[in-house]
Amino acid sequence: MAKYLVIVESPAKVKTIKKFLGKNYEVTASNGHVRDMPKSQLGFDAKNDYEPKYITIRGKGDILAKLRKEVKKAEKVYLATDPDREGEAISWHLSKALKLDEDKMYRISFNEITQNAVKTSLKRARDIDMDLVNAQQARRMLDRMVGYRISPLLWAKVKRGLSAGRVQSVALRIICDREEEINAFIPEEYWSLDAKLSVQGERKLLTAKFFGDKDGKITVHSKEELDQILKELEGSSYQVLDVKKGERIKRAPLPFITSTLQQEASKVLNFSTQKTMRLAQQLYEGIDIKGQGTVGLITYLRTDSVRISEEADAAAREYIKERFGEVYVAVAEQVKKGGNKIQDAHEAIRPSEITRTPVMVKESLSRDQFRLYQLIWNRFAASRMSPAKYETTSVKIGAGDYRFSVAASRVVFEGFMSVYTSDEDEKGENNVLLKSIGTDTKLTLKELEEKQHFTQPPAHFTEASLVKALEELGIGRPSTYAPTITTILARHYVTKENKNLYVTELGEVVNAIMKDAFPYIVDDKFTANMELLLDKVEEGAVNWKTIVRNFYPDLEKAVQDAEKELEKIKIEDEVTDVICESCGRNMVVKYGPHGRFLACPGFPECKNTKPYLEKIGVACPKCGKEVVLKKTKKGRKYYGCEDNPECDFMSWQRPSDQKCPQCGGCMVEKGNKLVCTQEQCGYVTEKKK
Repeated sequence: MAKYLVIVESPAKVKTIKKFLGKNYEVTASNGHVRDMPKSQLGFDAKNDYEPKYITIRGKGDILAKLRKEVKKAEKVYLATDPDREGEAISWHLSKALKLDEDKMYRISFNEITQNAVKTSLKRARDIDMDLVNAQQARRMLDRMVGYRISPLLWAKVKRGLSAGRVQSVALRIICDREEEINAFIPEEYWSLDAKLSVQGERKLLTAKFFGDKDGKITVHSKEELDQILKELEGSSYQVLDVKKGERIKRAPLPFITSTLQQEASKVLNFSTQKTMRLAQQLYEGIDIKGQGTVGLITYLRTDSVRISEEADAAAREYIKERFGEVYVAVAEQVKKGGNKIQDAHEAIRPSEITRTPVMVKESLSRDQFRLYQLIWNRFAASRMSPAKYETTSVKIGAGDYRFSVAASRVVFEGFMSVYTSDEDEKGENNVLLKSIGTDTKLTLKELEEKQHFTQPPAHFTEASLVKALEELGIGRPSTYAPTITTILARHYVTKENKNLYVTELGEVVNAIMKDAFPYIVDDKFTANMELLLDKVEEGAVNWKTIVRNFYPDLEKAVQDAEKELEKIKIEDEVTDVICESCGRNMVVKYGPHGRFLACPGFPECKNTKPYLEKIGVACPKCGKEVVLKKTKKGRKYYGCEDNPECDFMSWQRPSDQKCPQCGGCMVEKGNKLVCTQEQCGYVTEKKK
């Protein structure tokens, strides 16, 4: 009979770990959390020093009953939940729910599910780390306070089912701020000029870019400026003034942490953050590999440390030396510069065995599992390899007083790029031509190519760039990025189209309320500082209840003030002049999951609904009918003609009833400006208040 009991979180790990430990060990799973604060109430007593109240999660009673039977039979109980704050908290909750005897209870954690890691953890069994538990308790209570006290206000103001969150509300604000920046952006004109030159003895033309004059760089802002330059260039001879050759190195990338894995998987594989984490979880917990049994392929997936264990580092260097040669092995390990405090107990995300190449396990993995494993394997192998070396050439060309330049680079040693490349790794097209160029090379102008350009607004956030922004601002932690994005999408605050995230009408309304009533909750610096305080709790430097005691009274006052303000505002349905075809009543404006819509006030007897098309008091510039505010299928706002599909006018920006005084074209609102939609015109004026 098994003498020792090992309790893990996920049933997927049971089989893998059982295989490593043998017949003396029984391995079973808790299926995640077993206790939490009750859903029906706030879950803590503010009058009793914020003592949390925990109950068994619905549906977990049978699992706990089964675990209690196993605990009675065991001499020792090993709590082997995940190696992070949440895992530590789950172990603590298990110890309380199962009433474990401290003399026979041990906490073990491992960064990878391999035989060596699991067996080593048993030798290093320890007590539950209460600093980690308390950091998680504080986070849970802060999130609960924000969610449970503010969400009901949103229900009263807008509609039921909405939610606020300590991190999600900040993420929403970041997206809204970017949307405002994009909407207010006014493009600026500029021109480029390329000289197509024939090189003595070469058939292919060399393309040199206009740089400036002998005094420095010049930016050409208009056609008039460009025409002046072209006039002065007439009859000029083109000659090589200077040729510089050099060498440049490109360092290997650091191994993946949670945020960089999510970003790269989004860019390269087009995975959502949620999909990336789900697949990484499967690779970590164990895959049945032909000929090897169930094996954990990667290390723990929630980490913000780039550290690699000495054993893994040595094994990787040995593998690279044998496979590629000594010259490909990195001289020294890279160190991540600056940044916030990292949970350095973890390692970076890496393959558990460098010798288990993607090709070896391909047959046993699904297509997406294979692609993610290959990305992780390649990135880790590259991180232990030498930098790539480029040979660079830059040529300065003179034409009268003006200067043109051309540059190219050629890879002379691939280094890490033999296993891992990205879109940024340039391929020089002028390499061959520049090899033979010297200061005495004759150049002949074939043509000058001019192009008009306009500056572009900041890009809309994607899941990948939002994760990067949250990480840089210090908001959230590795385990929170994916759930945060999933929540704001599920609540229809944000919609995703072609990877880009757009704010919906509902998102704008919720963000406006949060900024107005709870400015500090949606302040990124306040939220980032809260994360640093939670890190201090984990280090044992700050008492977790101190954070809660300082936070809750201010929140409670803000909620009470907001409630008073809301009492003054009687929220009534807006009655429209649209008549219900079913019963003849005037239809009213309601809020739904995707924003506003028209509904019959006779509900539930009459269930007629239709899209709400808000007239903005502007005539369609194409056909003269009304312009109305519309929404895409996913909830993104735009302006279109009421006569659609007969009239195809549409604009992402709000059209104005003023016509452009220069060209007579349509004007749209961008922040506090009115801008002509004809780029070539470029007329801009202040919007009348």
